[in-house]
Order: sequence, then C-alpha cells, then structure tokens
Amino acid sequence: MEGNRILRDLGIREIKKYVINRYPFLLIDRAIEVIPGSFAAGYKNVTVNEGYFQGHFPNSPLMPGMIQMEALFQMLTLTVLTIPGNEGKTVRGVAANRIRLKERITPGSRLDIEAKLMEWDGSSGKGNVSGLINGREACSAEFKFVMTD
Repeated sequence: MEGNRILRDLGIREIKKYVINRYPFLLIDRAIEVIPGSFAAGYKNVTVNEGYFQGHFPNSPLMPGMIQMEALFQMLTLTVLTIPGNEGKTVRGVAANRIRLKERITPGSRLDIEAKLMEWDGSSGKGNVSGLINGREACSAEFKFVMTD
C-alpha cells in the first residue's frame, strides 16, 4: 500500500482519472479525502434535474435505493482505484449485505459518503460504506467486489 499518502479534495476531473463510470452513472461529485487502500470520504449533490426523479416519484421525488447503493459503492471503489497501478480498472460488485435505507433522500440534499476498506487482497475486497444527510445516517451497506483489468 501507499503508506501515509493521502489524496485531498478530488473534483470530478480527478475522480474520472480513477473511476471509469461516466454521466449519467458517475454518482460522486467530490472526494474530500482518500487514503489509498484504506478510506474514502466525499459527497454526491442530489439535484432535481437527475433523470430518475421524473418517475420516482413525480409528486414526491425520492432518490431510489439502488442509486443510493451505487453512489456508496463508487466511493468505496476509490479506496482501491487510487492504489498506484489500479487507476481506471473495472471494479465490479459481487455482493451487497446489511443494506439499510433509513432516511428519504430528496432533491437539494447532499449525500456525504464515508467508505472503509475492510479487506483487500489485490483483486477482491470488502468494505463498509455509510451515506449521511445533515450528519444523520441515511443509508449504509457492506459490499464485496472484484477488480478486473
């Protein structure tokens, strides 16, 4: 691993150097801090012009749970994609456990995301991720994943 290297304040351009997802499926806007091989924290600005709000639900817009999970998962992928040599590789989820959807996430919210890598062997891993709205846990999950070239 990279020892004490810490990446700070990655904007969308920097995130795209690591994560292969693109609009409309790039679901993190900023990574405030990334410790390669260990931790990533950042956020997703939830805006009313996102396509899923047109049908989910028109009179009471709500960020779908699976979209929440994808945003959490993408933050977790930064923990391994920032390890030198892993930039731009594909990280694929293989399991999601302990999924919790506690709070409604609506337009105008900022979903703060904290991801902790718990296991990593160079090609597969496991991590815990939480999404917070105004400091309260809104969603969380444990993900297992594999990385491919």
